[in-house]
Amino acid sequence: MAEFRGKKRKKICHMCAGKSFNYKDVVIISKYINESGKILPRRYTGTCALHQREVAKQVKLARFMGFIPYCK
Repeated sequence: MAEFRGKKRKKICHMCAGKSFNYKDVVIISKYINESGKILPRRYTGTCALHQREVAKQVKLARFMGFIPYCK
């Protein structure tokens, strides 16, 4: 049987901690998309629901403005 080895560390929302970004920050936005260009879900990024909606909005705006591609 698989053995549980301690507690998992809770991911903190970086935007709740005071770090914000906008669609022009390509380096930061690339952390929220995978290699095929899809937006990563909350369980991988650790963002709260409020800020995950903001992440999605900024990623879509960056795609529209041409800073990141729609697909790779």
